[in-house]
Amino acid sequence: MPTTLIERPAPSAAPRPDTAPRRRTRVFALPEARWAAAATVLFLIALPLQLTGAPAWAWGPLYALTYATGGWEPAWAGLRALREKTLDVDLLMIVAALGAAAVGQVMDGALLIVIFATSGALEALATARTADSVRGLLDLAPTTATRLLDDGREENVPTERLAVGDTVLVRPGERIGADGRVLDGASEVDQATITGEPLPVAKEVGDEVFAGTLNGTGALRVKVERDASDSVIARIVAMVEEASETKAPTQLFIEKVEQRYSIGMVIATLAVFAVPLAFGAAVTGSLLRAMTFMIVASPCAVVLATMPPLLSAIANAGRHGVLVKSAVVMERLGQVDGVALDKTGTLTEGTPRVTDLRPLTGSGPTDDGLTGSGIAGSGIAGSGLTADGLLALAAAAEHPSEHPLARAIVDAARTRGLALATAENFASAPGIGVTATVDGRTVAVGAPARLLNRTGGAVAARAAAVAAELETGGRTAVLVEVDGVPVGVLGIADRLRPDAAATVTALTALTGTAPVLLTGDNPRAAARVAAEVGITDVRAGLLPQDKVTAVQEQERAGRKVLVLGDGVNDAPALAAAHTGVAMGRAGSDLALETADAVIVRDELATVPAVVALSRRARSFVVQNLVIASVFISALVVWDLVATLPLPLGVLGHEGSTVIVGLNGLRLLREAAWTRARAEG
Repeated sequence: MPTTLIERPAPSAAPRPDTAPRRRTRVFALPEARWAAAATVLFLIALPLQLTGAPAWAWGPLYALTYATGGWEPAWAGLRALREKTLDVDLLMIVAALGAAAVGQVMDGALLIVIFATSGALEALATARTADSVRGLLDLAPTTATRLLDDGREENVPTERLAVGDTVLVRPGERIGADGRVLDGASEVDQATITGEPLPVAKEVGDEVFAGTLNGTGALRVKVERDASDSVIARIVAMVEEASETKAPTQLFIEKVEQRYSIGMVIATLAVFAVPLAFGAAVTGSLLRAMTFMIVASPCAVVLATMPPLLSAIANAGRHGVLVKSAVVMERLGQVDGVALDKTGTLTEGTPRVTDLRPLTGSGPTDDGLTGSGIAGSGIAGSGLTADGLLALAAAAEHPSEHPLARAIVDAARTRGLALATAENFASAPGIGVTATVDGRTVAVGAPARLLNRTGGAVAARAAAVAAELETGGRTAVLVEVDGVPVGVLGIADRLRPDAAATVTALTALTGTAPVLLTGDNPRAAARVAAEVGITDVRAGLLPQDKVTAVQEQERAGRKVLVLGDGVNDAPALAAAHTGVAMGRAGSDLALETADAVIVRDELATVPAVVALSRRARSFVVQNLVIASVFISALVVWDLVATLPLPLGVLGHEGSTVIVGLNGLRLLREAAWTRARAEG
């Protein structure tokens, strides 16, 4: 009777070695960060001096320096925009800050300067880090390759000098230097960086290989078929950069109307000043009324009313393992109405696990002693070869190997507490498997199609049927032979994350449409995972550019797509999507930097929760805008119809900001996340 192996939960897989060395821009290497830090420090020194009653000469110059260090860059940028006939809201913030200082509200203006300077620094840092990762991706491809000359000699050349038609030698353990096709040799190549496949792929004569992928234990001679500038890795870089540049500019809700509002406020302020003068009013009174009008009608009140709910939602999500990179991203998360999911490392853990044990000889079930683990036992009458015995033989033979399938078999044996015999005369044949002597018997473990070519008979036919059954179910079949006779087949597959099915169901309910599965893995493995989580739209065997095309097709149909992935091959789709979310633990550097949000602890259930939290934050933004608008309208009417005292105008303006700020801070509570989890 076949045995289905259901393992006890294990920690998430360690990051796969598919990432480039990090080349990160230091925070203070950016001038925006240095100016923002200086402004913040000066403000934090001046504030306590003012609050403790120190004389104005002690804190006044510090505030002045705060205005200068934090405000000169946005002011200069605003003036440049003004020269291009565009009214930048940053310039209005500087004017509002200076206006506040002119009427005695020096601290309020300085605080506004610090907030905007810090925001600009964070934006500059995010841009720089993304550029770092795009450049770092190129490190995946080796800088040199071994080119074979016509006379048989070898020469080490830079990969950019390789030309179409050249032949390169790829030794075991080396990264392949160019896209091409195998002329001679056999090996297994780890293509996770390109296709996302969790297992190395057997390569032999005629098969295609990609630059930057990792060769296994065999040597390959590869004919170059693409220039370095046209390799798949180079195209991934180009796609990420292009998607980042052409992605529609993202703006907060209030920023969509900032131009009209800002222009209208400037015109209205000038009118409030000029009209009374035309009718003979005093300059001082008109100026004071206009200054009061500018303060109470200033867009900063509305902008600050918008930020607290979004920032509170970001902080709450961060406490629960979701890093949302900006307020814009938090707002965009709530807009998604379509989802595209990667398979390997996203819905699954990205590490192969033994799922089935199928001994071939004998009949009749026996207890394998592991009822506590939920494993159905199976034994072999007469021969004594049980499911444990089959696994122990395979693990003993595979123990010296570093192949991912070998590690999966050995880990399964250790999980079941099996003692492994010492293997002797170990040998590995790329694309076929391994052989070793275990307890005096020759044990071979490898690909059924290759090993069964050497044997025949009823047992071999039965082994082939079992292997075909496992492969049809989306598993990788591994045959075990003892002294040339097939004795069993192991099924190996990437294990599904425990919360994958529930996450797919929740995302379907939130968006109104079922997610799409986009994967570079083979169709059978993709279909197995899709069936387990309830996805019907499956697109397998995709290269990075194919994933981008699939996302763009949905967005052309009017959908705002959230893409969830983890690898280098997912980065272009993450960049092209309305919102990109990366898995944090096993995610590549490029995916983490390209994505708009990161699931730090790889808990899939937090994805629908953060979408629901974003929608709640957006509703709070609308509430706050209504509150701020009511206050602004009342104060403006008061100032125009009657005489609004400046201190009262400032108090009303600041009071509205406090009210909407406290309203937004409600999203910091644990109850907000609990409600989002329930809604998601």
